[in-house]
Amino acid sequence: MRNRFLTLLAALCVLTVSVAPVYALAVQDVQPLWEAGEARSKIVVISDIHLGIDDSFAEIGTNREFLLQFLKRIQATPDVRELVIAGDFLDDWYLPLDYTASTDTAAFYRKVIANNQVIMDALNDLMRSGIRLVYVPGNHDMLLDAEILDEALPGIVQARDARGIGAYYTGDRNEIVIEHGHRYDVFSAPDTLSNAELTGNDDTILPAGYFYARYAASWVTQGHPSVPKSLPEITIVPDKTDTDQYGAFIYYSILKDISGRITPKEGLEEKIFDMRIAGFDDAYTYLDFYPAQQEDGTISAPKLFRNIQRTWEGRQAVNQVKVPNGFIEAVAGTLEWRYFFEQAKRQYLENPAENVDVVLFGHTHVPALMDLGGDKYYVNEGTWIAHNMDDDKTWIFAVVTTGEKDTAVLYRLTDDGSLIDLGAGAGRAQD
Repeated sequence: MRNRFLTLLAALCVLTVSVAPVYALAVQDVQPLWEAGEARSKIVVISDIHLGIDDSFAEIGTNREFLLQFLKRIQATPDVRELVIAGDFLDDWYLPLDYTASTDTAAFYRKVIANNQVIMDALNDLMRSGIRLVYVPGNHDMLLDAEILDEALPGIVQARDARGIGAYYTGDRNEIVIEHGHRYDVFSAPDTLSNAELTGNDDTILPAGYFYARYAASWVTQGHPSVPKSLPEITIVPDKTDTDQYGAFIYYSILKDISGRITPKEGLEEKIFDMRIAGFDDAYTYLDFYPAQQEDGTISAPKLFRNIQRTWEGRQAVNQVKVPNGFIEAVAGTLEWRYFFEQAKRQYLENPAENVDVVLFGHTHVPALMDLGGDKYYVNEGTWIAHNMDDDKTWIFAVVTTGEKDTAVLYRLTDDGSLIDLGAGAGRAQD
């Protein structure tokens, strides 16, 4: 029962300086990923790479070398048509609170790119070989401007629609759609509404998950301390018929659980979030966005993301969600990887306005391949971070073969370079 927001925090519980196995191949030893067919019909999809600005805490860890060899092997596989990076490529969320606050997002991303230049070089080589390279924004890189990525990877195709979000249609018949998946996540979808009154502008695109990611990153880099926190408690559960306040209570309940497990040394009233980007120009405490019972009896954070349940409908409109849902369903879905599977069906596979056979999401870090019959698939291509929760399900990628009838396969690379077909139903064991 995990999605990207909680999976991130669960992953942080085990994340240390990574010692993942690496196989380094000389260029002349690079082998294709499989015995290639004659037609260039395969679309390879990866996501949640999380290349960082500082190797001492970046989530990719030593998996970067493994990724580098994977990219070389894609280039050596002649039936690959496209490589799609489905979000969370570069990371500006996973930063300890004591990391020097950035006020220039473009300069920040240029430094991330420079810190991972070997990957950029490999991707440019891949494009020069004739493989189409595509990028779809994720929540951890929603502030990445198209121009910055174009500088590093001239010729890359960028699929963007609303700010910080994109959907890429591909395949012989445009029957495949690829998103990151954060569009449907209360904690991770772009949020230009909840803090607009506080800041006096609608540039505050960063959602609540950004703040928790920074808070959790500090806890990890500090060595997972267990620090008692005296947080406000809400003891009276609103009636379910009061969808506004019951939704606010469900939101509070999720954050209460997280706050009991993620306990960095910073005090609750310290102004630890020094925000000088994306419409913010102030410093905030943990209590500023932690829900509590207010003087009027309502449940809400006192300052940041006040009454967040009331902005969800508007956020979905701004974020171009095709089939909107209610806040209670969306916030409760944060705990459930199947929520994103249901969204894939609702938005695309069962939507009569769409003509889609295959939907691929990232975001959750939980690999999944659901064969729905009739040549329809839902796929989540997992992650490439060094430690993924309490298992070894990393180095995951998807391959969709487009044609008159599509096929989808989910693979995991092993440390000796061989492939494991995860098969239909991958991810169900995590339910």
